Amino acid sequence: MIRTEPEDFVVDEVPAYAPCGTGPHAYLLVEKRGLTTFDLVRRLAAATGVPRDAIGTAGLKDRHAVTTQWVSVPLDPMPSDLDLGPETRILEVSRHTNKLKTGHLRGNRFRLRLREVSAAAAEIIAAGLTRLSRQGVPNAFGPQRFGRDGDLGALATAWVRGERRPPKDRRQRRLWFSSFQATLFNSVLADRRRDGTLDTALAGDLVKKHDTGGMFLVADEDAADAAARARAGVLSATGPMFGAKMRWPEGAPAAHERRVLEAAVPGGDLAPFKRYGEGTRRPLRFPLTEVETLAEPERGALLVAFMLPKGAYATTVLSEVCMWREAPRDRSC
Repeated sequence: MIRTEPEDFVVDEVPAYAPCGTGPHAYLLVEKRGLTTFDLVRRLAAATGVPRDAIGTAGLKDRHAVTTQWVSVPLDPMPSDLDLGPETRILEVSRHTNKLKTGHLRGNRFRLRLREVSAAAAEIIAAGLTRLSRQGVPNAFGPQRFGRDGDLGALATAWVRGERRPPKDRRQRRLWFSSFQATLFNSVLADRRRDGTLDTALAGDLVKKHDTGGMFLVADEDAADAAARARAGVLSATGPMFGAKMRWPEGAPAAHERRVLEAAVPGGDLAPFKRYGEGTRRPLRFPLTEVETLAEPERGALLVAFMLPKGAYATTVLSEVCMWREAPRDRSC
């Protein structure tokens, strides 16, 4: 059981850089409890009079959690009595020269309490996390990407196929398209996992280095070396976040990805949707670091902590080592 209470799911954003201390943008490190990032931005806009789209965030944080993240506001001076509600605390204020943009983070640190865990299960989960820290984690999109009812990927695919109308709101259309991309990425990932090529690199793969983020195409003559480096955890093959401008692999990986795309969208033409997502590549695995576990047998719980790179889901890690469910709550709230 996860998220019995918000304090069971603690997330701290790790920024890509520290604010320099001067500039037109106020940078706030905000702790929030029981709020989405969109909720936080709305409150900031109402409290400061700054338009929502001028407020910057590096990533979206869970609602049913206690999370910290940086937010930028183009306001000078920042009111000293800023009140964002009892669910928030402003931990730090600084300034910087530019707006905080999506992706301007290194990753997130998680501290989770898993409840209803027996002593034997706690040992198995801890061992599983240690194993994942050595070999990497399959980079599947978690349920957060597919809506409250888990059907957003299917709805979005029907839209892209021309079989249903999308939402009127452009931001919602972006969310729909990202769910379509995630659905097909997960399909490619599942295929590679099933055929035993997830932890290696093939000729024609576009691979990404985990330390620098550099990406390169694996030539035929370099395939053996790339495969060895993939098995060592230095790099991973990437999968498709389909879009009109996505960079394609070559050879067998390209043929596989085209089959997946055309099975979902006959003809595979995504040019009409480029305003919602131009396409990119996503590693098929991600590294799991800073792993710690602490059993709480008296509470039937296990505390786990780890660091994930941006774009990776803690629930994806948990799904590799245990069966889990979220604590029930009032969905009308």
